[in-house]
Order: sequence, then structure tokens, then C-alpha cells
Amino acid sequence: MPSVLLNNEEEALVAPLPHALIEFLAKEPKNTLTRLYQRPSSCLAIFRLLAPLERQIVMNLLWLESAIPPSTMAAWVVREHKKLYDDAVKSLTDLNILPNSVVKLALNATFKTSFRQAITGGGTSGSFGVPAEKDDKRQPFDVDSLDGYALERWETILHYMVSSGSGQNPASPSPGVLYLLQSSGLMASQQGAALRITSKGFQFLLYPPHAQLWHLLLQYLEMAGQRHMDLVEVLSFLFMLSTMELGREYSIENLSQTQKAMLEDLRDYGLLWQRKPSSRRFSPTRLATTLTSSSPPLPTSTGTSSGPKDGFIVLETNYRVYAYTDNPLQTAVLNLFVSLKYRFPNLVVGSITRESVKKALTNGISADQIISYLVTHAHPQMRKNNPLLPVTVQDQIRLWELEKNRLKSQEGSHASLLRNVEHALPNTFAIIGCLYTSFTSQADYELVLNYAKQLDVVLWENAARRCFFGSLEGHANIREFIERRKQSQMDG
Repeated sequence: MPSVLLNNEEEALVAPLPHALIEFLAKEPKNTLTRLYQRPSSCLAIFRLLAPLERQIVMNLLWLESAIPPSTMAAWVVREHKKLYDDAVKSLTDLNILPNSVVKLALNATFKTSFRQAITGGGTSGSFGVPAEKDDKRQPFDVDSLDGYALERWETILHYMVSSGSGQNPASPSPGVLYLLQSSGLMASQQGAALRITSKGFQFLLYPPHAQLWHLLLQYLEMAGQRHMDLVEVLSFLFMLSTMELGREYSIENLSQTQKAMLEDLRDYGLLWQRKPSSRRFSPTRLATTLTSSSPPLPTSTGTSSGPKDGFIVLETNYRVYAYTDNPLQTAVLNLFVSLKYRFPNLVVGSITRESVKKALTNGISADQIISYLVTHAHPQMRKNNPLLPVTVQDQIRLWELEKNRLKSQEGSHASLLRNVEHALPNTFAIIGCLYTSFTSQADYELVLNYAKQLDVVLWENAARRCFFGSLEGHANIREFIERRKQSQMDG
């Protein structure tokens, strides 16, 4: 047993942020987690996602046959690191890996048995997948082809996000992918129009590919219950894929019905390849085999998030943008907020203009997100500057955003004076909406206010002054309600 749990190494001083999936699993019932731990591949995958200190605690306890008092392990911890240790124990307790950490320290028996099998090669459950028999008639898909396939599928999704509704005709992903993009709030449709990227979707483009993939997969997991899929089977299959060997074919014979149903979805995301939908074998792509590792999921990609390793955008003080790329996806992202002028091999030239920024703001992209994207993908030459981006350009982008949110007049109506205003609510940013005031009676005020509350659009109210502030989305319905009431009073 190690004699030291924590030392003075730098990595012990700062607790890393937990993986998004760890936070998801911590909210699941204990019996769900115990079922998940029956599979060695799941235990190994989850162990990979744990923080370094959490992994060390697990390894310290893995080969102990009996529990130890919490005070015994706590004695190994130096005082200044006690909070890090306590946080690590709490995280393992939330995952039901340490079921009774207050009374005793012992690994969940199911987790311990399965994890021992995973690291010693024991067990015969096929938890890590069953390799398919060699097919002499057909050559398996090689690694380069699998990388190309995964990259094409993934960039189809990203390219559709940035190009849909912009007058272009990007290749559309499958209906299942489109539903996932809508459900996750990355894209939205207004009044039946084409799907457009949202502010949340643009923020998604700033994530590295690994975080993007898990963002979508977590939404997929959230939807499992709606689709009557067994969450444990879904998670187990994802963990199984993460432990498989890239370039090898696996049989589907040992998969459950839920896991077989997942094959189509995972093909659409680029996580696995099949020669045809009815094939009895599949090959995981690098997107799948790196799900729980630190290796890049698309090492050959020049996509939105990965891009050229050192950045590709040069921004000048005259608002001129030079993008050293020939990647259609990166060009499409720039087109969201840059007025593109020229395209050359490996170079795109454009300008940031009032109109181009206004178009981006209309699509829900904020000024800070535009600036963040430019910083994230700045060319190495730009990184010699301090500040990195020209201050005048940053300020002007923010001023254009403020200009869009200026106060505007709006036609009035019976029993109210309606104005679009920029109203600063306590503890919030400026919000665009409508102020309803000048009601002729308390009864009129309460009637309209209650209707607005039913629509869940009331942001602020003042009964003493007979006025309230509602979001812009509810204005049309409230105005129609007032007009109907006015008409009924005239008819009466």
C-alpha cells in the first residue's frame, strides 16, 4: 500500500474540473450505477475519467480485502491538501464507488470485482466487445479510411449548423441528428423557418472536438428515457466502444436490442462504421475509441474547433480579416460575422462590418462570442500583440451590439402604452421587452397581468403603478388579448 496519498507536486494543488459525464453519472440512482459497474469495460472507462487523486484513492483500496477506517487514509493527507482529499472522496461517494465513506472506506463490491477483471484480463463476459471473425472476401476498413469517414460525418454536422438558414444548401445530417441539435438548443427554428444556429450553438463551436462530442452524447443520454432505451445499456455500449481497438472489426451478436438500435445513431455521428446497415459487424472510429482518453478524436481534422494547430486568423485595426485556411467549415463560421470579399487557395479575406455583425447578432450570436472566437483562433503572429486583438475593433463590435439594443418606439393600444425599452432588471443584464402601463382601471391591469403570467412572460411588475414588464416574445399574444377585450367591450 502506498505510504503517501498526496505530495507537493503541482497537480495535487489544484483539483481539475470533473468530466461532464462524471457530473451526469453522479445524479443517477445508486442501483443504476451498480448495474453499470457489472461490466468491466464500464469500470475501466469511468476510472479513466476520474481526477488523478480519485484514481489514486481507488488504486489504494482496490486490492484490500477489508474496509479501513476513514481516519487511516486521512492520516496520509497533509493539512493543506485536506479539502482536495475530501472533495475527491465526496466525488467517489456520489458515484457509488465508495458507498459508505463516512463509516468505512471500501470500494463498491461490484465495482471492485469488475475493475479487477478489467486490469487483469479476467472474466469472459465480452464486455470489451467480441472481435468478428476474419472475412477473407473483404478487406477491413483501414485506419486512414475510418478517420476520413469520421471526419466527414462530424464536419457534416458542424457545417450544417453554421450554414443552414443562410441561403446556402449544406448537406443535411440525418433526422435523428437534426432532432438532437434542436433538443440540445444548438439550433432553433422560428415560425417554421429553416433551422439556424443559436447563441448556445455558436458557443458550442468554440469547444474542442472532444467536448463537442460529449456535449451531444450527454443530450443523447438525456433523451434515452424518452425513447424507452435502457440508460445502462446505452452507457455500457459507449464505454465498450471507448475500450475497443481502432481498425478492428467487432461482431454485433453479443449486443443487446438497445445497443443494436444505437448502431444507426452512432453511424450518423461518425462513431462507428458499417459496410451496410444490415451488416453483422462494425468498426469503431477514432471518435469512439478516444471517448474516455486524452487523445484527440480527430487528429487529421482542420475543423472548426481543432483547426490549424496554432490559429489561422489575422485581424487588423482597419477591421480587415485574413484567414489562412481552405477549410469550408471554418470559412462558413467566419461568414456568420464577417463580410467575405475574396477567396484564394489557403486564404480568405473579408471585413468585420456593421452589417455583418448585425446579422450575427440577429442570429443570437453575442459580441463577446465573436471576440472569443477571434481570440481562440488567432494566428501566432497575432499572439505577439498585447492586447491580442485591436482594442478599437473589440470596442466597436460591442458598440454595434449596444446599438442593436437601443430604445425604439412602438405603437400603443387600448388600456396600455406599449414601448420597446431596454430595461435593466436587478442582478441581470439589459433585457429587451415591452413595458405595459397606463391601464384605465385596476381590474384591467390585473386581467392583462394574469394573462401574461399564464404565458410565463412577466419579467417585472409594480402593482402600485399598475405596470409590468414582459418579454418581447409574449408581446404579440398580449396585444391580441387586449384587442379582443376591447372589441368585446365595444360589442357589449
